Amino acid sequence: MERNWAIYLARRLWDFHPGVRSENELTMGERAADRLRNGMGSWAFVFVALLFLATWMAFNRNTGFDPYPFILLNLLLSCVAALQGAVLLIAARRADQISAELALHDYNTDNEALELIRKLEEITKDIQIRVGGGEPPEGSALNG
Repeated sequence: MERNWAIYLARRLWDFHPGVRSENELTMGERAADRLRNGMGSWAFVFVALLFLATWMAFNRNTGFDPYPFILLNLLLSCVAALQGAVLLIAARRADQISAELALHDYNTDNEALELIRKLEEITKDIQIRVGGGEPPEGSALNG
């Protein structure tokens, strides 16, 4: 129960990360890729697929519309596999896009922090010069 709460909380906090666009800012294709990735990459999908296969084989063993060796089932699975390959590539591209957006956000944040640090160093040097009547002591971190 505690683990489920932590996962839920992490997903909610992810939505508020400044480097991540929210659901209404995504294109229809991006939303579809996220949903397909989350759906096809889950244990629920695996279990539903296994249940579907077992049911198909049980009802079509000898007298069904697709008797053994299940030619129609093989065709269906080949189509699903072909589509899953495309879905996986779309999901991978989407994951790369998310990583790039987060990296750009981190880079911009680092640059802003560096600029603030430089301004703070200038202000500190200025204060030391005015209060102390000269340059900061030799070997000081403020000398650069």
